[in-house]
Amino acid sequence: MTPDIQEQVNGDVDIVERLTTLGARYDAAPNFPAESMSALIESGHHRRFAPEACGGDAFEDQTARALAMSKALRQVGRGDLSIGRLYEGHVNAMSLVDWYGKPDQHDWLAHVLDRGAWFGVWATEPSPGVRLTEENPPSLLGEKMFASGAGGLDYALVTAASKGHARRLVIVPANEETRTDLSRWRVRGMRASVSGRYWLDGLTIEPLMLLGEPGDYDRDPRFTAGAWRFCAAQLGGIEALVTEIRRAMPDSAREDPLQRARFADAVVAARTAGLWVEEAAQLFASGHEDAIAVARLTRGIVENAGFAVMEAAARILGTRSAFDGERADKIIRDLSLYLRQAGPDHARDEAAKALLDHDVWSESDRL
Repeated sequence: MTPDIQEQVNGDVDIVERLTTLGARYDAAPNFPAESMSALIESGHHRRFAPEACGGDAFEDQTARALAMSKALRQVGRGDLSIGRLYEGHVNAMSLVDWYGKPDQHDWLAHVLDRGAWFGVWATEPSPGVRLTEENPPSLLGEKMFASGAGGLDYALVTAASKGHARRLVIVPANEETRTDLSRWRVRGMRASVSGRYWLDGLTIEPLMLLGEPGDYDRDPRFTAGAWRFCAAQLGGIEALVTEIRRAMPDSAREDPLQRARFADAVVAARTAGLWVEEAAQLFASGHEDAIAVARLTRGIVENAGFAVMEAAARILGTRSAFDGERADKIIRDLSLYLRQAGPDHARDEAAKALLDHDVWSESDRL
């Protein structure tokens, strides 16, 4: 192994271990995980997927970028799924600015990234939703819910409706304490993601803060097929749990053929999910017509892998998997919540329609 490759491998291990250590602290006392986010800056994760004009890495092509992003999301998810959720929002925001930002917005982004700014993407909202007023300049009305990183991130890209137009993206400050309500974020897992409510009433929006055109955020295949990103973060947590099962597996279980079979099944489930995540990332990068169908299938496959590995952990590790302070317990609690993405049955049904219409696999590997 060459020195540069060895250094990269060591760095990957270091950031996973660092996030794991810090994650236990934030799980016990939920707050915005500032130290974990600082560790990601130090490891080079913060700016890597920003537009090149803003100091992001230069990749050979979009496929190389997607595969590198997948690896990074898995690494962060292995360390702490709460940080994986926040990081997925950040890299999504970087992509959106890359696709739809104007040169002056790229200049602004480069400046705030120099200060270590973190971004999120908030779309979920209670009725009647967030909307732009017709004033000049416009202001916002409404609030976002399940806004990961509320009160801690520097900025968020929020969706807002405007009269006569599709919803659009608006860049807003995300760290104002008086606009943040985390009181309802009382959950068993993903505590450090601090996914609370954030009020946007009265925020004046200058032209620089309007990103892209109405309808850009919901544009497919980028919108639906982009689900592969959170699948990659979830996969990292699943892989971390497989690793923890192997580490904590008692000798009695290692000598039991039934328990060994359970562990083998857990490894197969995780590795199978990994193959689907990689395929979904590559199809997304190429803009393939079946990227949406494969992403929808990948959601279900990763979800099932998570269930299988959590069940294996419970059966192999026994009550140890449920003790407070145990690594397996934290991963299981985090996974149990993170896997609860919206509309899983609808996503699988829509994928099934595509499968019935034609084979969604690559041209060289049709059934």
